[in-house]
Amino acid sequence: MNWLITGGCGFIGTSLIRRILHEDNESKIIVIDNLKVGQKEDLARVCKFDDVTAKNLTGSNSVKFIQGDILDDKTSDILCQDIDAIVHLAANTGVQPSIENPIEDLRNNVIGTCNYLNAAKNNNVRIFITASSGATLGNVKPPLHEDMLTRPISPYGASKLATEAYCSAFYNSYGLRTGILRFSNVYGPLSHRKNSVVAKFIRSSLLRNIIQINGDGTQTRDFIYIDDLVDAIYKCAVSNIIKCDILQISSGKETSINQLSEIIIHALKRRSYANILIEHCDALLGETQRNYGLIKKASNLLKWQPNESLASGIEKTIDYFINEELSLINTNYKV
Repeated sequence: MNWLITGGCGFIGTSLIRRILHEDNESKIIVIDNLKVGQKEDLARVCKFDDVTAKNLTGSNSVKFIQGDILDDKTSDILCQDIDAIVHLAANTGVQPSIENPIEDLRNNVIGTCNYLNAAKNNNVRIFITASSGATLGNVKPPLHEDMLTRPISPYGASKLATEAYCSAFYNSYGLRTGILRFSNVYGPLSHRKNSVVAKFIRSSLLRNIIQINGDGTQTRDFIYIDDLVDAIYKCAVSNIIKCDILQISSGKETSINQLSEIIIHALKRRSYANILIEHCDALLGETQRNYGLIKKASNLLKWQPNESLASGIEKTIDYFINEELSLINTNYKV
């Protein structure tokens, strides 16, 4: 099977590549990434690869890396040739950056996605999978599900909703099969470059003995372990059932930020990291108060279930940060 993964040097991309090669080491994978977040050394953690250009994709390894911009339509058309599945992970992520620069958020998330949808259509790609978010729904009463009315409250949520609409349009206008996966909060090993809440709390605990919580900590999220998320992406890509489906990919469990901090502190105490303080600061603009999802549709269509408990997943993530990444986060990241 021939794969194209945009944003493939990132946390989810590298984890997916490791899964693909585990399932079938004969798979051919093209990775495009602008290296603003993920780096080539992150890709090297999970595979050998050839560092190539779009004009010359030759090399001895099954994984080819191209440094590039998803807004470049000439590159996208070349890379989509002879591809079976596109997993589109490259995007501006997060509510706060979108509020600070909504135009850049629109350009990268909407135009970039349309660029690869169009290239997929032109090259008869079998399926196009894109990463979306519950931010498309806005402040709604959970549990989140695929039939809810969408009312985004942030530019990020609006841009993700627009990409979902274009996926639907490309299926109905051109017959391009699309899988729209609304990820909940993803965490796990290989997340050392992320600034999401789990990675941020662990990093700050290890470096400063402090967990800083925005607001009162009663806001809730649905945390899904990376291996469970990647399992859903892989099953969607190889499925013959998915046509143009929105799927909620989450654990199905609601956890408050206060509860998350307690789980992290407890796990760190068991590893002799004691006296971690909790500080509260102002709530973030545009942040939803409650968030967790139903996974019935994904479970039925993909024959998929998340397996990792939050407590166990946090233990594995902390061990990763302690054993492999503490020196990196100490030199490269703000807390």
